[in-house]
Amino acid sequence: MAGQRLIVIGGPTASGKSALAVALCRRLEGEVVSCDSMQLYRGMDIGTATPTPQEMEGVPHYLLSVLAPGTPCSAAAYRAMALPVIQDILNRGKTPVLCGGTGLYIDALTRPLGFSVKGDEGLRRELEALPREVLHQRLAQVDPESAARLHPNDQRRVVRALEVYLLTGASLSSHMARDRGRAGDFSGVLFALDWPRPVLYARIDRRVEQMMDQGLAQEVKALLAGGLKAGDTAMQAIGYKELAACFGGEGDLDQAVRTIQQNTRRYAKRQLTWFRRDERVHWLAAEGRKIEDIAEEIIDILRNLPDAQGEERGEP
Repeated sequence: MAGQRLIVIGGPTASGKSALAVALCRRLEGEVVSCDSMQLYRGMDIGTATPTPQEMEGVPHYLLSVLAPGTPCSAAAYRAMALPVIQDILNRGKTPVLCGGTGLYIDALTRPLGFSVKGDEGLRRELEALPREVLHQRLAQVDPESAARLHPNDQRRVVRALEVYLLTGASLSSHMARDRGRAGDFSGVLFALDWPRPVLYARIDRRVEQMMDQGLAQEVKALLAGGLKAGDTAMQAIGYKELAACFGGEGDLDQAVRTIQQNTRRYAKRQLTWFRRDERVHWLAAEGRKIEDIAEEIIDILRNLPDAQGEERGEP
């Protein structure tokens, strides 16, 4: 598979990735493979904006709702799940289209995973005992790039980044930068929808309101009733942690919704930072355009890309 082209629809939350992936698949006999770290979990469809059967429009989707909410997942674990799915799609003569905003999962398939460092349980427990603000401040001192990418509430990944630094003497970002020079499982061709920042933020705010109308609060209550704890990986997702805190007595529901909107906008900003620095991304103007026209633009770009031998292709 090394060097084989893999189409990727990435970018920030609420930008229209899922609709674009479906539109593209309908033109290329494609099938969607999710690379969203939270859409992996069952019982979290509303808060993670998992595509509904109607939104899928008959296009097969994979790696949605495949893990129990309490199950931790890493980039390496995601890669192990995704590789056989992608190979099966290829074996059937279809086109896999990777879709999602988790940049590290995209890199797990299109860049090598050489930065894996064996953990130390004792060190991890010491770090986990510290306040999240302190952890994030320490990370900012030794690995400012990772600190900018990770939210202080994302304790698991902040701890992991600190663990890598303390065990190796080098930051996680430096490990990842070194690895970017080597070949991954696939040669990724990345696309992202480009919205003016105020428009994207307005889309985010509307989406959060729609999620609440669709029953996000009930979804979170059901997860908590099922035994999921606030510290579990799935409950670190935006929307879930704020509502869980609300139900635990921290603030009212209106304030929780405003906090979800604010945190989602901040998350989108971090995603934009991640994807803006990836030289492989083709940014596609989105405002005022039909999704079908943007899909056709992608097909034109793919048609004119050089193939593995450096020759221009006549078709995607």
